[in-house]
Amino acid sequence: MTRTEELLSRRAAVVPAAVPRVTAASVVSGRGAIVVDADGRELIDFATGIGVMAVGHSQGPVLRAIREQTEKLQHTCIHVATYEPYVALCEKLATLFPHGDKTKVFLTNSGAEAVENAVKIARQATKRAGILTFTESFHGRTLLCLSLTSKVGYKSGCGPFAPEVYRLPFPNYYRHGDGLTLSAFVERELARLRQALVNVVAPGNLAAVLIEVVQGEGGFVPAPFEYLRGLRRVCDEHGVLLIIDEIQTGFCRTGRWAAYEHAGIRPDLSTWAKAMGGGLPIAAVVGRAEVLDACAPGTLGGTYGGNPVACAAALATIQVMEDEGLCERAVRIGNVLRDRFLDLQARCPLIGDVRGLGAMTAIELVHDGDPNKPATDVVKQLVDACEKRGLLIVPAGSYGNIVRILCPLVIPDEPLERGLDVLEGELLRLACVEKEKGQPVRV
Repeated sequence: MTRTEELLSRRAAVVPAAVPRVTAASVVSGRGAIVVDADGRELIDFATGIGVMAVGHSQGPVLRAIREQTEKLQHTCIHVATYEPYVALCEKLATLFPHGDKTKVFLTNSGAEAVENAVKIARQATKRAGILTFTESFHGRTLLCLSLTSKVGYKSGCGPFAPEVYRLPFPNYYRHGDGLTLSAFVERELARLRQALVNVVAPGNLAAVLIEVVQGEGGFVPAPFEYLRGLRRVCDEHGVLLIIDEIQTGFCRTGRWAAYEHAGIRPDLSTWAKAMGGGLPIAAVVGRAEVLDACAPGTLGGTYGGNPVACAAALATIQVMEDEGLCERAVRIGNVLRDRFLDLQARCPLIGDVRGLGAMTAIELVHDGDPNKPATDVVKQLVDACEKRGLLIVPAGSYGNIVRILCPLVIPDEPLERGLDVLEGELLRLACVEKEKGQPVRV
């Protein structure tokens, strides 16, 4: 038995099966875009802990900031005493992500906590209860966030769910374009939104609309920019707050600090986590000052939110992103991914769609070129095959038929191309297997 197999056996004995295990890999160390498993084998990391390690593993400035802060102060709750790293990080986030004339920031431990608090803030600020969200969305695994999340597999047996949550189809042009031009599709979807305010939830009862600019767990589906601009207008017309979930898209991943910048809009509230902490658990709600200040004293908080060590790591991580020009690097990575995948699509009938924004790029695998025939089985085999050849990838989408790329934004060209070579070779091999099998139809 290998050390990895032994570790997986120990895991199975003590960790609930409900905790997902996407690959059969183990990891004991990492540097840059490479991780090393328990048996000393190197793997190229195209998963980065689901988008967390954007600045790469064991980034020197981040490690130094963690070490220096740990030696000074490991924890004191922000409710008890005020400390520099918390305030400095809030100041930095307010500068990076201005929301109106004045911006305020509240720090939490995780993306799910940030989303839950954004909902609490929106409800207090508007004195309304309803939250409108979208199909294929993912906002976390806590009970309220599960209520907001669309993917039913994560919600099995967890109800009853939080009330006053309403849902519309996400503007997924690939799946629901119906042959329309993009502009006609956006017009139809905005009409659907306006109709929902008549027959689904009255705008006078709607506190906020919650949306991802590019759906993460939902399959790297970008919302059309014109749809986002129209959504902003509708919210303004009815006094509804717009919350944008930037937990997977934020911090340079799409080629901008915030994905909503691509659409030329600003939300009233936004949520951030993942890449912000350089591997440490930290998250934030950023918003218009008057919205956050509408909350009653004592209604926002948490023991560990904005822990000083995590704040120091986040400040150092953001500095690395600035120093390394990771927004520009994400654009270059995205161009490489898109060019490689479009070329591969011409040779591989399993690829139904290539999409994304910046370095947040994915391929959707389907049978017979039909979006309604997801090739879930192929993606499972692809994840396993790539792991065996030294590449970590993770699936996405309600059917698990989408391969999403979340490589470190500091990845050099050579391991990026080498990882893509592995993915391409294994996918073409599986496509040949499927062809021999006659591409059976799957629902």
